[in-house]
Order: sequence, then structure tokens, then C-alpha cells
Amino acid sequence: MATVTAPVTDALLPVYKRAPMELVRGQGVILFDADGKEYVDFTSGIAVNALGYGDEGLRRAIERAADGLIHVSNLFRTAPGEALAERLVELSFADRVFFCNSGAEANEGAFKFVRRWARSIGGPARNEIVALRGSFHGRLFASLAATDRPGYRAPFRPLAGGIAIAERHLDELAALLNPESVAALILEPIQGEGGVRVLDTDFVQALRRMTKERGIALIFDEIQCGLGRTGTLFAHEQFGVRPDVMTLAKPLAGGLPMGAVLMTEEIASAVQPGDHGTTFGGGPLVAAVALYVLGRLADPALLSHVTTEGRWLGEVLQALKTRNPKIRAARGMGMMWGIDVSDPAADVVARARSSGLLLVTAGEHTLRLLPPLIITREELARGLELMEAALG
Repeated sequence: MATVTAPVTDALLPVYKRAPMELVRGQGVILFDADGKEYVDFTSGIAVNALGYGDEGLRRAIERAADGLIHVSNLFRTAPGEALAERLVELSFADRVFFCNSGAEANEGAFKFVRRWARSIGGPARNEIVALRGSFHGRLFASLAATDRPGYRAPFRPLAGGIAIAERHLDELAALLNPESVAALILEPIQGEGGVRVLDTDFVQALRRMTKERGIALIFDEIQCGLGRTGTLFAHEQFGVRPDVMTLAKPLAGGLPMGAVLMTEEIASAVQPGDHGTTFGGGPLVAAVALYVLGRLADPALLSHVTTEGRWLGEVLQALKTRNPKIRAARGMGMMWGIDVSDPAADVVARARSSGLLLVTAGEHTLRLLPPLIITREELARGLELMEAALG
């Protein structure tokens, strides 16, 4: 029996321009609305639903976790959070992990941790955070100050101080990264909302050398590009560097709210009890689910699939660009691609949605493709056909 679409409510604060349909269920990479219409999902809930919809193992993990404790706060030990932290340490450069509830919270926590560390070795003058042009790190006050979106920033000034945005240029960064005043540089290896811009490998490696030589912490924000989306578990593996701090969120707990800050022992050793906290972060239910999801995302077979199909996707997008004058550029890696188009991106998204394809923008003239990592080549091809039709 068909479900009737619920009436639009005025009870929700209107900070989102939501699409008109009501989504009610999903299977694989297909979502269904209340009227039974199906959509190929190239958004993954903004890079969250890496395993798509209806994953049986995820459902069982949630059921098992719900049979145990759901919450006790971080005043007490529980096994799932500790096991998840240990597994993240095993899989990464990190020695310590802090759990929270979102990507913005993870970046806010990372800023506090690196400032605490920098102060411990250089005094209170070492407090500045430097971000890059085109960055997006969140919408809380410190993370918003590190986000290069004037429209997001302007209504909420004054923002948190001691945070600067620099051009993606080595000479400017060399002048700005003063070891007497700068605590950390933060960057996204692939800038998501900034247009899906893959930073140049030589540039990233030069920044790693510069920050290491000057004793400045390097933070990688992998909230959107990490956890398998590029074809390696962590995006920085593609660049041959290791950060001092990394922030994760989005797909970590399979759609349940979770963020994480991973850091070296050097950074962690400066943090003292009471310096930071979270009521819900790393709770037993969400951590148990995340442990399952992490196992799936770290599976070499899945990562190989993302690499292979992502390479094919890139080749098809370049061919599309050649034959379709409405596509100006295509760039990305794995299952994260940006497509610059001549039409307003929001108009293309609306036309695609009407045809049964869900897309998201990354700027006024950029489409962002973030399909579930499990997507097949046939499903990618179907979505690309719908996208090209929406371009006209």
C-alpha cells in the first residue's frame, strides 16, 4: 500500500531548504519517497551512508548494540568505545582518540587540543590556527572562523579569534606559519564544499615538511573525504604524508551521530583531565555500531572496489566533459567528484531530482558526486545518464 506524503511542518527551524519529497526507505543505493518514486542516490546523506541502505550487517550491529547499554556518560568505562579507539589506533598514525558527536565538534576539539599542546611548549603566544582558501570545517564558532564561506560567516561576526584563512600558496603560507605564534595548520586533502578540489600532492608534502620543521601541528580534516571514500581508508594515504591530528565523522557510525579526533602521543600528552568533555561522545551503542562500520570500510576488497570504480567514474566524467559543453571541469578521486557546470548547480540538482537522481552542490556552479561506496558500475552508469539528461 502506498504511503501518503506527510504535510510539511512549520515546527522545524528553517535552516535547510529541504527537497519537497518525503524519503521513507532505501535499499542498496536506491531511496524511495512516500509516493513510491525511486531515486539513485549520489549523495549518501552528504558522504555518511557509505554502505548504502538496508545493509544487513549494520542492522544486526544496531540490534546487538541496543540489547546492551545505550548510554552511561564518560564518567564510566564501557568496552565498545575502548575497542573502537584501539582499532582506530591500529589502523592509523594515531596514539590517542577522542570521540564526540559530529564533524564540527571534532574540529572544535582538535583546535583546543593543538592550542593546549602549543601553549605547553611555546607559551600563550602560540595559539593561532591557519586554514586554507576554499576550506570548510564546520559551522560552530571556531570551525566557522576556519571556513572560507563568506555567506556562512557574515551573519555571525565576530567569529572566534586567532584563526586565519590563507591562500593555497606556499610562499604566503611560509610567511604566515610563524612558529612563535602559530599552533596548527588545518586542511582538507580534498576540499569538499569548496568545490571538490584535490590538493596537489607536492603542495601537501611541502606543507608537511614546513610544519614539521617549524614545530607546528598539521591537522587533516577527513570528515568528508576519509574512511574509504578515496579508495584508501584515510585520504592522507593518497598523499604519502602523516598528520599530527586527524578529524573524522560522517560515515563513522553508519548514520548515527559520531565524530572522532585522532592524534599523536605528543599532542595528547599535553591534554589534562577537565580540558575538554562530551556527554554522549563514544557511548556504548554508537561505538559498537561504529566498530562494525569501520571493519567494513577498512576491508581491502571494498577499498579496491572504490579505487577501481572511482577510476572508471573519472574516465567517464572526462569523456562527458569532452562531448558536453555544459560541463567545464571534472575532478576528484574514488567516490568523491566535483563537476563544474555552466548552469546554476541548484537548477541541475532540481532537474535531476525530478528524473530520479539525488545530487548535492559544492558551490554555485559545481555538482558534487558522493555515491555510497558499495555502488556498482551499472548503478554509476544509470546515475550518470540521469545527470547528463538533467544538464540538457
